[in-house]
Amino acid sequence: MTARMQQRRDTAANWTSANPTLAAGEIGIETDTQKMKVGTGSTAWSSLAYTATGTVTSITAGTGLSGGTITSTGTIAIDSTVATLTGSQTLTNKTLTTPVISSISNSGTVTIPTGTVTLATLTGTETLTNKTLTNVIYTQALLTPTFTTNAYTFVLGDQGDILLASNGSTAGTITIPTHASVAFPIGTQITVIQTASGQLTIQGAGGVTVNSTGATSTAPKLRAINSSATCIKSGTDTWYVVGDIS
Repeated sequence: MTARMQQRRDTAANWTSANPTLAAGEIGIETDTQKMKVGTGSTAWSSLAYTATGTVTSITAGTGLSGGTITSTGTIAIDSTVATLTGSQTLTNKTLTTPVISSISNSGTVTIPTGTVTLATLTGTETLTNKTLTNVIYTQALLTPTFTTNAYTFVLGDQGDILLASNGSTAGTITIPTHASVAFPIGTQITVIQTASGQLTIQGAGGVTVNSTGATSTAPKLRAINSSATCIKSGTDTWYVVGDIS
């Protein structure tokens, strides 16, 4: 005859209502939930923990993606939290579905999910606003004005340039125009080099004040062939002429 062992059993509600204290090692089963508890000899039913039945009935989001834990209630606790990427993170074999920058090309463009941004290439004319330039290298252009009537008047394009002025053996004049005529910004510098024997005089148009150490302060002359002078705008219609003048 086969021996049978029968454990104490009742519904969950009846166990809770009666709340007995099971003997040490004694097993109690809830017939409606199939859960069981093992007595300690001193702990009442309601204070005993369920013993795992070996069947996982649900998965509950918890706090631990790296590994799950099966609890006595048949629940696996896992971590559903995603790394915040607020610090240094190492991503291995991960796919970023919405990257901030998709690609950077040699043509000066940055491709982003919402479009393309074109970067300044500095190969043409660029406008720089509120930028700090360090180690600036400024290259001045060399121009040769043509005196059709033994005279030349500065134009806006002369700003920052070096003028190689030649009028042969005939004396000539270079005129600084008024601000109303040519709006050079204050601080403009234009250098003139006399490359022939014809002596050049630098003077201001009517309304322009020229200051220099020349014999005639308001109309200094370049001293000789290869002499140079720099015209510096210090006010709306005020200029200084400094250099090898007489």
